[in-house]
Amino acid sequence: MGTLAILALRVVLAAVLAGSLVIQAAMTTLLFGDHDDGDLSHIRVPIVVIVVLAFLAGQVVVVCVWRLLTLVRRGTVFSDASFRYVDVVIGSAVAASLLAFALGVLLAPGEAVAPGIVLLIGGVSVVLAGLALLVYVMRMLLAQAVARDVEAHHLRAELDEVI
Repeated sequence: MGTLAILALRVVLAAVLAGSLVIQAAMTTLLFGDHDDGDLSHIRVPIVVIVVLAFLAGQVVVVCVWRLLTLVRRGTVFSDASFRYVDVVIGSAVAASLLAFALGVLLAPGEAVAPGIVLLIGGVSVVLAGLALLVYVMRMLLAQAVARDVEAHHLRAELDEVI
């Protein structure tokens, strides 16, 4: 991966992280600042907690991708250090999926939220679970690549011994 591509991706990741922090602060303020006595006032705190945790899960993913880019830049992405970050990305995607599902369950009873919105949130939960599975499959591919890299280094060392 070229240095320009890594730099461009880092700029995008920094913008996503900064934007998510601003939106997280704004949404938390808006959700806590709205004091009308609507149908959702009794579940306001759980909604805010779910929203904050969901943003946090996304921010963790951005940081892990940043760290993986550092490994790519150094040429050490095919090492055991990569698995730690990939595992955290998978965990964050699973957590975000569960948080979306919990939000849908929280909003489902009553007439305050349209059923289509609840179904949309359920769909987001399924998409996030699918994303976690996709990253898990890519983790298995990374494991195979790391094993091949270790095997290649071993064979090269044996060949150097023979020569």
